Amino acid sequence: MLRSKIAGIGHYVPDWVVSNDDLTKVMDTSDEWIQERTGIRERRYGARHQESTSSMGVAAAKIAMENAGVGPEDIDFVIFATLSPDYYFPGCGVLVQRALKMRDVGALDVRNQCSGFIYGLSVGDQFIRSGMYKNILLIGAEFHSMGLDFSTRGRNVTVIFGDGAGAVVLQPTEDENEGVLSTHLHSDGEYAEKLAFINPGSHGGYHLGTDRFGYEDLEFGGVFLTPKMWEEQDLFPNMEGQAVFKIAVQKFPEVIMEALEANGYGISDLDMLIPHQANLRISQFVQKRLQLRDDQVFNNIQKYGNTTAASVPIALCEAWQEGKVKKGDLVCLAAFGSGFTWGSALLRW
Repeated sequence: MLRSKIAGIGHYVPDWVVSNDDLTKVMDTSDEWIQERTGIRERRYGARHQESTSSMGVAAAKIAMENAGVGPEDIDFVIFATLSPDYYFPGCGVLVQRALKMRDVGALDVRNQCSGFIYGLSVGDQFIRSGMYKNILLIGAEFHSMGLDFSTRGRNVTVIFGDGAGAVVLQPTEDENEGVLSTHLHSDGEYAEKLAFINPGSHGGYHLGTDRFGYEDLEFGGVFLTPKMWEEQDLFPNMEGQAVFKIAVQKFPEVIMEALEANGYGISDLDMLIPHQANLRISQFVQKRLQLRDDQVFNNIQKYGNTTAASVPIALCEAWQEGKVKKGDLVCLAAFGSGFTWGSALLRW
């Protein structure tokens, strides 16, 4: 049976290393406070006005294509997952197509935040299985540092996130001993505002319980960005950490077991779990709940922070480079994040 396999993988992280101590210079926090709550010691930030989400994605894509033995001319579809695109529109997919001088292939942007790479992998897998495409470039990339609140007010969110990109090339295979076995996707919008970047947005403040805005607001530029948003600096991501943690530690184990059971496997069969690097405490909780050994779980949030859509491919790439993911291994990828959306993918490396 035709299925997709990861034929090549690559990742890119910026050179600028930002430690917890560096953040103490701009906000009331400490290395101990950050590590205790997140497990993060440092993260990477892109070079402002020199790099972008798409340029980091291109850097990771070049490595993935080289490892797959293909060039830009061989790619017949692009999938780009991010919550921090270069522009509000168009998406980063077409910017990658342009930067790599590809043929006029299709480009799809995925906006599923932390679960973006898993969703993108599921879409790409279906395209491969149907026979529609033979070389799909899937990228997860983020440039969080361009949109964070670097003040004490924003510390609960800002200390968590970092920049980076990961990419894979998907190709068809008929080998039963390799490839994506299945993907599993879920969502629950009931808690959408618990983890969100709400402003600016087309709601204009209306769905948040404020009054409708009148024509006088057009003098300020319409209702996409209102005077109230600007005056109160309500223009940054927000997160109710306890609510996110409570649901994440429930959904992570569920979707991991869903993938294993769908393919007739159990926890003991799993060689490696690559969780989305949301919070080291979440990963440790999930590991304990599933009774996984240390060598069955890979974490690198300590040095990169949460790179949302990029975190799974970056971690998978590093695990492979370090020899912790080997040919024939049973690997589970899992993610949970804003939306809420969550998902998993089980593959034979």
